[in-house]
Amino acid sequence: MVFSSVLCFLLTKVFKILKVEEGMTLEIYTTSVIPIGAMFAMTLWLGNTAYLYISVAFAQMLKAIMPVAVFILGVAAGLEVMSCRMLLIMSVISFGVLVASYGEINISWIGVVYQMGGVVGESLRLIFMEILVKRKGLKLNPISIMYYVSPCSALCLFIPWIFLEKPKMDAHGMWNLHPVVLTLNSICTFALNLSVFLVISHTSALTIRVAGVVKDWVVVLVSALLFADTKLTVINLFGYGIAIAGVAAYNNHKLKREAIRNISDDSQAALTIPMATSSNLNR
Repeated sequence: MVFSSVLCFLLTKVFKILKVEEGMTLEIYTTSVIPIGAMFAMTLWLGNTAYLYISVAFAQMLKAIMPVAVFILGVAAGLEVMSCRMLLIMSVISFGVLVASYGEINISWIGVVYQMGGVVGESLRLIFMEILVKRKGLKLNPISIMYYVSPCSALCLFIPWIFLEKPKMDAHGMWNLHPVVLTLNSICTFALNLSVFLVISHTSALTIRVAGVVKDWVVVLVSALLFADTKLTVINLFGYGIAIAGVAAYNNHKLKREAIRNISDDSQAALTIPMATSSNLNR
């Protein structure tokens, strides 16, 4: 997060390659950006801790339940409306994740709890993001989001690290952080966020969602090949396949709703132009 903060500052303020969106106020920062940063920090901490207990492939399978958590929290926040169709889609995703979990050979419930905590944190972050856009009308591109959120997340991670992890690192002499690996990791993270920004700006929301589903399968399969402790079973893959089918149905439903909303907005805009013209002629 510190690396991301510094790089965003250099790109936007020093070299001015990218532009930070305007409109940020102290009130918006304290009520929206800080909660987003805190939830992002929660996602990073709990999600990364889960990898100490469960495999990369199984963690990715558990992440498939993300739309369910986002939808439930969205309904609670008044951003989503409960319907039979959405309830069926959420049930399919949940069933798929349960089947994938049942098929896991070396399951660690501590790791599952950490991963579910990370899913809740990410879901809350997305809800806060939607509130920021819909209720406060501030639209930020990913670079602007990283510029504002990264320092906050770094601080939210740094404070508990001092009390929880630093004493353990001091006691066990775990300060060999391998700066090359850490730097490469940070560059990959920043490149991921930047690539999302570029894909969205040059293609569409459908492309990024389809790419996300493909990415999930690639992570599961490649991690099974790279890591010896990852043993995929037929039940694993069958359950994950069901969950991914549910995620695809959820994405399709969301895209149709967005298309209908855009058509409605265009129709309203087209109707207001003739009305404005006729009123001018009457004058």
